[in-house]
Amino acid sequence: MESHGSEPLVVLDHVNKHFGELHVLKDITTTIHRGEVVVVIGPSGSGKSTLCRAINRLETIDSGTITIDLVPLPEEGAGLAKLRADVGMVFQSFNLFAHKTILENVTLGPRRVRGISKADADASAMILLDRVGVADQANKMPAQLSGGQQQRVAIARALAMEPKVMLFDEPTSALDPEMITEVLDVMVGLAEEGMTMVVVTHEMGFARKAGKRVLFMADGEIVEEADPETFFTKPQTPRAKDFLSKVLAH
Repeated sequence: MESHGSEPLVVLDHVNKHFGELHVLKDITTTIHRGEVVVVIGPSGSGKSTLCRAINRLETIDSGTITIDLVPLPEEGAGLAKLRADVGMVFQSFNLFAHKTILENVTLGPRRVRGISKADADASAMILLDRVGVADQANKMPAQLSGGQQQRVAIARALAMEPKVMLFDEPTSALDPEMITEVLDVMVGLAEEGMTMVVVTHEMGFARKAGKRVLFMADGEIVEEADPETFFTKPQTPRAKDFLSKVLAH
């Protein structure tokens, strides 16, 4: 997974989205390059999660275009399933299948969507579970794991599909503080390996450590974008300064 830095992978061009009267994404235009870690931050209700969900078409958009590896997002059907296989998604809630073991949770996608044999899927899954630090839990059920362990399994499950890009929508917001670090450590490792990532988060430490670029959103718009060092030390807009003064004060 070498990083080319300049090769566009996800391109959003004049993307708009309404929920009824509410204009939640306003003319969003940005490019995420292969191997780039883009951290999306901003106040609640700014459109961050909607942006993330639009990239794999969990939310439809009203106008504009989104392409992944030069391919426009399909409307539905087989094309959409194929696209979703290329886009890993990790949510606030872990969304693991409660009645399947950890190993089965991770192998389900590769076997069903990619048609990989059980033996190969199991072998790959064990490598991934080891990578996220839960290989010893492979035969347990999700309810037997802590929240932090479940979220790491969710990351392994997304990685099992060998996605081109990983989307994280506030992956640590439902976790107890002591579990947040164990999940962020896995994400930092992925970033260092060159995984293309879009991360919606409140964890400013992660943004500074692993982010290549910060998108600051407010009221459905990208108000500011910069590398983390510049954004955190020299925010340009009143909205960003106000936001940072609140989150960095604690």
